[in-house]
Amino acid sequence: MENQIKRIATKIKENGGKLYLVGGAVRDKLLEKEIHDKDYCVVGITAEEFKDLFPESIIRGKSFEVFELDRKEFAMARTEKKNGIGHKEFEITANKEITIEQDLARRDITINSIAEDVLTGELIDPFNGKSDLENKIIRATTGKFKEDPLRVYRVARFATTLQFEVEEETLKMMNSLKDELNTLSPERVFMEFSKALSKQKPSIFFEVLKKANVLDVHFKEIYDLIGALQPIEHHPEGDSFNHTMLVVDKAAEQTDNLEIRFASLVHDLGKGITPKKEYPHHYGHEIKGVNLVVQFGNKLKVPTRWINSGKVACREHMRGGIFYKMRPSKKVEFIERVAKSSIGLHGLQIVVNSDKLSSRNIDEGSIDFETIGNKCLEEINGKFIKRKYHIIEGTEFGNKLHQERIEWMKKT
Repeated sequence: MENQIKRIATKIKENGGKLYLVGGAVRDKLLEKEIHDKDYCVVGITAEEFKDLFPESIIRGKSFEVFELDRKEFAMARTEKKNGIGHKEFEITANKEITIEQDLARRDITINSIAEDVLTGELIDPFNGKSDLENKIIRATTGKFKEDPLRVYRVARFATTLQFEVEEETLKMMNSLKDELNTLSPERVFMEFSKALSKQKPSIFFEVLKKANVLDVHFKEIYDLIGALQPIEHHPEGDSFNHTMLVVDKAAEQTDNLEIRFASLVHDLGKGITPKKEYPHHYGHEIKGVNLVVQFGNKLKVPTRWINSGKVACREHMRGGIFYKMRPSKKVEFIERVAKSSIGLHGLQIVVNSDKLSSRNIDEGSIDFETIGNKCLEEINGKFIKRKYHIIEGTEFGNKLHQERIEWMKKT
């Protein structure tokens, strides 16, 4: 495969051009990370000439031609000029006179603005991206960063992925794009959000947006948690925003399931609308938060199943935390209800663990309802009722099942 790309590069060179590996592939190579996609930039020849040289290539893209060849993407060097508002209003210029440095200048951040000559291995790094990689800094490549509002969320996502700091001037540029963020489609925002949610510390995404003072545009329900005070004896970490950040990171330690991570993120949204006069208490926040989960999820086109799991986490997490204090009948009602829900006992257990263990030293066994719940459901099931009462179905069957589970719980 490596020999094939060099053959392509050699053919381009023989016809007056150069081939460069660009973008994320170069960044990840320097970070010694696994490279998933390789993108190439062609300098010194036109798209027509490329097509003549490689007639087997397939043309992709609408606003700008990208060629697919050997399952890799090749684009001619280009410049971009903003001629409207939003993420898509650009005038693109591509010709054989455009240099690799000019092409790199249009890119978002310095660590993505590095190229590698395919034939010589020489790094082209006009914006000191390699130095920023070494120092773990995310920095806008040029002032042209401000031409694309999607870059606000891309920066927050890259900061989350790499656990890098965002440089101050870049945060200011992000803030200058605040008014344009609403021109982005919910699908594009969700894409960046979900990628960040999949990382080791999802909280970084929201912390960066908070620093840039843009969190309230698409993540208003999370923003409203800032300053929502909590009882200090239970929450030494501070306000509800800080608590939520700890919880979503704690959930990320326990599961790769994005649905459960989302549920952990939204479990306390109700605290964001508590009247200040009631601080530091948040009476009924678990009920008030359910509509906010739906509002937040619909706005970002979050999958319906995520929203449903978030609603359950919001409504049930308080009960999960005091499961050990409940009467047997309430324990059984809780277990039966949650077990049937989209998040299930396992998912809610992760949310409750994350909620309780993120800021307090608590005996994990005291909040373990998943183990006892599964055991109850497994031992007292339909087969048990059929054997004991010879009832096959109907209301009486359900009542007997429920009562037997309560009796079981009393003995546990």
